[in-house]
Amino acid sequence: MIRVLIADDQDLVRLGLRTLVESEDGMAVAGEAPDGLAAVEAARRERPDVVLMDIRMPGIDGIEATRRIVADPALESTRVVVLTTFELDEYVFDALRHGASGFLIKDTKPAELLHAIRLVAGGEALLSPSVTRRVVREFATRPSRVPKPHPQLDTLTEREREIVGLVGEGLSNDEIAGRLVVSPATARTHVSRAMIKLSARDRAQLVVFAYQSGLVDL
Repeated sequence: MIRVLIADDQDLVRLGLRTLVESEDGMAVAGEAPDGLAAVEAARRERPDVVLMDIRMPGIDGIEATRRIVADPALESTRVVVLTTFELDEYVFDALRHGASGFLIKDTKPAELLHAIRLVAGGEALLSPSVTRRVVREFATRPSRVPKPHPQLDTLTEREREIVGLVGEGLSNDEIAGRLVVSPATARTHVSRAMIKLSARDRAQLVVFAYQSGLVDL
């Protein structure tokens, strides 16, 4: 059973998401929250598998709520998916940087949203690689943003750096294997090792690290 926490300040949106989740076999609503602080409290209380987190909410916003949830050791297995109205939302990059496992546009079709919840609950992360890549590229290259290479970047081997760069391009493990002419198992191993060294929760964070550290050609 996948337990989903819904955080949104609009009653109608929460009702719609609750109805959708409860209609799906194998899913259940773990709770609702009308603001960021309530979302953090509900996450700590219910320990859901997935949090659907609106970015713009009163009190603390979805970004800060995401940061607090991700930083809580007791919620290590909880994944956050941020909900946004626009693909190129200036807050999406920060949400990903603070540990969100991906994001969804609010007008995503119901079947796609349910599929995304299952993917994240199953350990996948980058829900829409091409869109996420555009968002990260857009905001990582703004003049006001100074590149900040990950402090553990030097611990990566040359091949691992190359792998992280390819993850940043949105390539799957199979696509990385094809590009480098190695087995999918080898690609998975390199990705896993890079994630461990960089303390990345998932591939979404690897994408952010890749852009911030200049491992992807913009």
